Amino acid sequence: MNSYNENNMLGLGQKERQQLTALLSKTKVIVSAEEASKIWNIDNDSTYKLLYRLSKKGWLKRIKQGIYLPVPITSSPDDILVEEPFVLAERLFNPCYITGMNAANYWGLTEQIFITTTIMTQKMVRNRTQVIADNEYKIHTIKDKYFFGLKSIWYDDVKVNIADPSRLMLDMLVFPDFCGGIRFCIEVFKNYMKSDKKDLILLQEYILKLKNYAAIKRLGYITEKYFKEEESLIKFCYDCINNNNTKKGIIKIDPLLNCNIEIKKWKLLIPKSLEI
Repeated sequence: MNSYNENNMLGLGQKERQQLTALLSKTKVIVSAEEASKIWNIDNDSTYKLLYRLSKKGWLKRIKQGIYLPVPITSSPDDILVEEPFVLAERLFNPCYITGMNAANYWGLTEQIFITTTIMTQKMVRNRTQVIADNEYKIHTIKDKYFFGLKSIWYDDVKVNIADPSRLMLDMLVFPDFCGGIRFCIEVFKNYMKSDKKDLILLQEYILKLKNYAAIKRLGYITEKYFKEEESLIKFCYDCINNNNTKKGIIKIDPLLNCNIEIKKWKLLIPKSLEI
């Protein structure tokens, strides 16, 4: 993925050229100080000093502490942009997967293009919105037991995990505020129901596995509103929220909206302005 050779490494001494060549040939997309230390077989202090020198000479761009991007010979450090933000997400936040708006676009469930990449990760991340190498990331942390319903896609030799269409629906129902807002989530759900990606048996399996009753209430209401013919799915949702073990509380259809209209059947509050 890195287009370099020793003949065009201007401004570098012979040893630095050899070190940079070794580094770029054995790393993918980004360079970490930990990887560099192992590749060069030197201590951490020497590694950071060498990475600093290479960045000062314009061959690497520091994007966060201990993390660098190679700078192609046709670019300057200020102009560098990662062509595939999914790959950068995989390298920075692994274990993680792509979901929300980006996954909806990938699966053809929306034609909208988004500049923000939405990620679920097992890492504890303090800053939930980050801009890295001119790419914006929205990040949410979940437990490892909730990492299911994923597909692997490849960018050159880098494997990236992405929510499959049914898992995407579940994420949108659980986190509508995180995944573009309830209006967008409804739009994507309607497209899912009309597409060859629709798999309601799998969706119900995921729901039972996750056991998120807020998502079930949203799903039941939206399905009954737009797809009344899906009687078995509506009944499934209704039975789930009315069994003896279910939390009886009323929830908002979108946590970020002012919701003041109660839908008693689904124990749901919706906003007056939301025309659904």
